[in-house]
Amino acid sequence: GQLTALTYMNLFLNSLTGTIPSTLGELTALTYLNLFLNSLTGTIPSELGQLTALTYLNLNKNSLTGTIPSELGQLTALTYMNLFLNSL
Repeated sequence: GQLTALTYMNLFLNSLTGTIPSTLGELTALTYLNLFLNSLTGTIPSELGQLTALTYLNLNKNSLTGTIPSELGQLTALTYMNLFLNSL
């Protein structure tokens, strides 16, 4: 919640486990979010739909389940989204 000016978050290949924190939705300046190749589980938080500046979203090759939140449709600046190799 304190990194409100953060624009770029690359956590690629970090062996992260657990769920994607819904509080990432508070990082409204974020334009790049890469969580590729970790061991994240659970669902994609609907709060990611609040990241309206986001242009790049990569959640490829995790263990995410459930459905793709309709809130991601609010990401009108998004030019790249990769959800490949999950169980969505």
